[in-house]
Amino acid sequence: MTQSIHIRDYSLTGSEPGVSFSPRDWYSTPVPRARMKELLTRSDRAGLINYGLWLGFLGISGAALVLTWGTWWAFPAAIVYGIFYGSCADSRWHECAHGTVFKTRWLNKIFYQLASFMAFKNPYLWRWSHTRHHTHTIVVGRDPEIAFPRPPAVFSQLLNLLYLRAGWPEVLRMVRLALGRLTADERDFLVKADRPKAFMAAQIHLTVLGSVVTISIASGSWLPVMLVGLPSFYGSWLHHLLATTQHAGLAEDVPDHRLNSRTVLMNPFFRFVYSNMNYHMEHHMYPMVPFYALPALHEEMKADCPAPYKGVLAAYREMIPAMLRQQRDPAYFVERPLPPGANPSPAHLAPSAMAAE
Repeated sequence: MTQSIHIRDYSLTGSEPGVSFSPRDWYSTPVPRARMKELLTRSDRAGLINYGLWLGFLGISGAALVLTWGTWWAFPAAIVYGIFYGSCADSRWHECAHGTVFKTRWLNKIFYQLASFMAFKNPYLWRWSHTRHHTHTIVVGRDPEIAFPRPPAVFSQLLNLLYLRAGWPEVLRMVRLALGRLTADERDFLVKADRPKAFMAAQIHLTVLGSVVTISIASGSWLPVMLVGLPSFYGSWLHHLLATTQHAGLAEDVPDHRLNSRTVLMNPFFRFVYSNMNYHMEHHMYPMVPFYALPALHEEMKADCPAPYKGVLAAYREMIPAMLRQQRDPAYFVERPLPPGANPSPAHLAPSAMAAE
């Protein structure tokens, strides 16, 4: 579908104020109340099994990297360790930010702080940024986390497989926040009460990372920074490869997550690394459902939603041509057809019409 060619301002304080959708405007697939109550139940056991496995794999692969350091075996060890460090942490800060992983609140808080540090995410800034992302998903001028503004910069997204497009700005942001400085966009979503906490978190992160770098220099070895810090770059590629499927090429400014989000069926290992965020349509409709209940939520919702993509490659086969076309025609987007019998979208499959109201 094409509209008149127009390159938009994706900042939060720029020329486009964004469409004003109230929470009631957003469509949600009906789920029986009793069933939804079951799906919303948080479990320390389920959370600890998943996060315990994560820390166990992280520890084993980290030990393998230490023991093989200086040999060719360190390369595969670093790849495996990097995935469990960089990619797994990038999905787990997100889950703990929702506060849904554990029934016990302090467990959520501890793992949120740990995973945020490992993923180079300021825990207070990103909590509020992500809150805005959920209340204004892919609404231009309102959502601070639109990863694929049109026309998309495809080459920079390739660089981001090593966290180069987004990682270095996060390091610079860390320094800026440690100095107590916010951008205009950050002031737009970061509440005043959490600003001092964001500054302190940035100072703590910088202190820890600086200490690791100092140890590495003093010891004359790359090993310390290969264990802490650099894995956020060299190990995050798998998460970025999977997360790119979330919204790229889909509709903007439409209050229906069936049209702006993808659900992609993935193998168990990808789902473990990605914390079941492949059920992304379901997650956006019901963000307080724990990640371990998303497969069951998918079964409840699937008759009312577009068919899921059968694997990552299937999603990329649609996304790549769409993004290439958006470079020529930024107004183009992929339409997601609803199945027969599904409830109609409040946007009537026409985001431009909704935005004009």
